[in-house]
Amino acid sequence: MLHSFTKNYDDLSTEAGFQYEFHCDCCGNGFRSTFKESTTYNSKKRTEGFGRGASILGNLFGGKLGSLGNAIESGANALRDRLEDRSPQWRKEQEKSFDDAQAEVKPMFTKCPSCNNWVCADCWNEEEGLCISCAPRESSYVAKARNEAMRRNIDDEAQTATVWHGKLEERTTLCPHCGKPAGQGKFCNNCGKPLSLLKCPNCGAMVQQGTKFCSECGAPVGGKAICPNCGKENEPGTKFCGECGTKL
Repeated sequence: MLHSFTKNYDDLSTEAGFQYEFHCDCCGNGFRSTFKESTTYNSKKRTEGFGRGASILGNLFGGKLGSLGNAIESGANALRDRLEDRSPQWRKEQEKSFDDAQAEVKPMFTKCPSCNNWVCADCWNEEEGLCISCAPRESSYVAKARNEAMRRNIDDEAQTATVWHGKLEERTTLCPHCGKPAGQGKFCNNCGKPLSLLKCPNCGAMVQQGTKFCSECGAPVGGKAICPNCGKENEPGTKFCGECGTKL
């Protein structure tokens, strides 16, 4: 059983050697130990090489040497199978390598006396003697709080801000003279007649050009405006008499 100063580690070991990665309990950043080659694996490779060489000699010379080569090769296969299950010798190497790896990497971490987490230098508050989860750095915490407040203020202002003053609907005006769509201008796009509204002489309501009677009071509005002072006829929509200047 491997016993680590922190539970936050990964075993990267293989049959060929040993390596471990230890992680900060706060940010998760890791430090990897130096790879240490397995002597058991090296012994296995030498045994396999000797077994293959003896087998070749046995095939060349036959007889007892050939039988010896087969026996050695069989022994090498048995050793390989045993190492697949991690032999006791390999296990001892692993424990020793794990202790060496901890001795190499542990100085990279500091244990927080408050939460007992092992943290890296980036997550250690030297001024307070605690990890930044228990005692955040003042400058960083103030900056974070200020930016969070700024975002809240912006969100609150955005909720009450008016960004559109026009009407959502769009309508096409029909010319009262030719009856075709006249656009949004003051004159018809098709016939050029004015599209401005007329003022009812009786109630003052605004009515469309060409309308004969006011939709508010029913008074006639389509005819020419007669000046009450001099009696001259003026075009509909005229505000002052063209003859004497009297307000119509």
